[in-house]
Amino acid sequence: MKLFGVDFTSAPSRRKAITIASGIWKQEVLQVQELYRLTDFGSFEQWLQQDGPWLAGFDLPFSLPRELVQTLAWPLQWAELMRHLQTVPRAELRAQCKAFCDARPAGQKFAHRQTDRPAGSSPSMKWVNPPVAYMLHAGAPRLLQAGVSIPGMVTGDPQRIAVEAYPGMVARSVTKNSYKSDDPAKHTIARRDARRQIVAALEAGATPWRIRVNCSAVRESLIEDGSADLLDAVLCQMLAAWSWQRREQQFGMPLFDPLEGWIAGCDVLIPV
Repeated sequence: MKLFGVDFTSAPSRRKAITIASGIWKQEVLQVQELYRLTDFGSFEQWLQQDGPWLAGFDLPFSLPRELVQTLAWPLQWAELMRHLQTVPRAELRAQCKAFCDARPAGQKFAHRQTDRPAGSSPSMKWVNPPVAYMLHAGAPRLLQAGVSIPGMVTGDPQRIAVEAYPGMVARSVTKNSYKSDDPAKHTIARRDARRQIVAALEAGATPWRIRVNCSAVRESLIEDGSADLLDAVLCQMLAAWSWQRREQQFGMPLFDPLEGWIAGCDVLIPV
């Protein structure tokens, strides 16, 4: 089975590209074969149309919190919400989210999806540090337009399957130390050592998801890339493999709100 991990950006360029890890699931091991970058949305849209079968984990929120959507009186069905977002300029999305936050008390500014807390992810309506709302705005409607299937949310091409993935969740299960920075001045030995530790855990299957990853073809690239875009793509790819392994059980997804979406594998971290 062809498996991808996609480290997404809301403004792809040569400096900061959409980064993709490509490989296969073979004999219960994820074999990472290739890493590459897409520098514009046209290339990304074309990539989404490639023939299946494939499954990809995408590092971008697939939707907004239901509480926010209801407050704004936006569509309460995912596909209709994504079509609506296509008509909302980024600046207006920011203004709507900011107005929502401004009307709420300190400490409760943002609404959260049910999946955010177990995954430890930023609220998908957040527009700065990190600007995940912009990633959603740029990415999720394109997934709908591409006609992929998203388990539990939308039925599209059954040969092209997308799941939401969050690399930070996996990285923090290995080390709490910082492992990346977009600032070259902060590409330290300590961060490189943290990336090396994460890669070693992936190769040993020593994460809560217990997926073994063969990184031999790309190992040094994963360790030396100070931005960790390459490593984040592989972390997303590992969660895609975990979902594929559970394809007969709704790709490992629990019952969840189909408007909000769910981060693949985050329930592994929920205490029993």
